[in-house]
Amino acid sequence: MIEVHPATADRFEHVSAILSPGSPESDACWCLSYRIPSAEFHALTGPERPARLRRCAEEGTPPGVIAYDDGEPAGWCSVNPRASHHRLTRSRTIPTVDEVPVWSVVCFVVRPPFRRRGISRHLLDGAIEYARSRGAPALEGYPIDPGGRRISAALAYTGTTGLFEAAGFERVLETTSKSGGRTRWLMRLMLS
Repeated sequence: MIEVHPATADRFEHVSAILSPGSPESDACWCLSYRIPSAEFHALTGPERPARLRRCAEEGTPPGVIAYDDGEPAGWCSVNPRASHHRLTRSRTIPTVDEVPVWSVVCFVVRPPFRRRGISRHLLDGAIEYARSRGAPALEGYPIDPGGRRISAALAYTGTTGLFEAAGFERVLETTSKSGGRTRWLMRLMLS
C-alpha cells in the first residue's frame, strides 16, 4: 500500500533515507539548488545541506512530500510555493507567466528498490493534494519531454510531460531550460 505524507520535521529521517541513502555527509543536492541563492547553495557542504533542508521543514511549510510503500520511505517530491524557490523567482529559462501565486513541483527522487512501481505518480498526486490543502490556487511543474524515448533516472528528476499530463496538468509554455538536452515545459494544474 502506498501512502503520501508531507515531509514534516518529525519525518526528516525518512527524507534523509531517500535523498542521501549512502551518507548525509555527501554533497547531494538535498533539493536546495532551486530553494536557496546559488552562493549559499555552493557554500554548504556535507551535513550543512541536510541541516538546511531540515530547517525549511521546521520553519513552517514542509518542503515536500514523502511516499511510503508498505511503511518504507520510497520517494520524495519537492513541492512548495514558487515564491519560496529563490532560483525560480529569478529564472530567465523558466519564467513566471502571470501573477497567480503558484506552487512548484521541482524534483522527484525514488529509491532504486521502489522504481517502476508508479511511485512518481503517487508523489505527484500527493503533491497536488498537499498544495490544495494549503490553499494553493495552482500547481506548476517543469518536466522534460522525453520525445518517446527512455530517459535515465538521473534526468527524470524533473518528471516527464506524460506524468504531468496524466495528472491533469496542461502545457503552458515551452521553456528554454533543458535537462539532458531535452526541453522542459512549464505545465500547470489549476486547483481552485
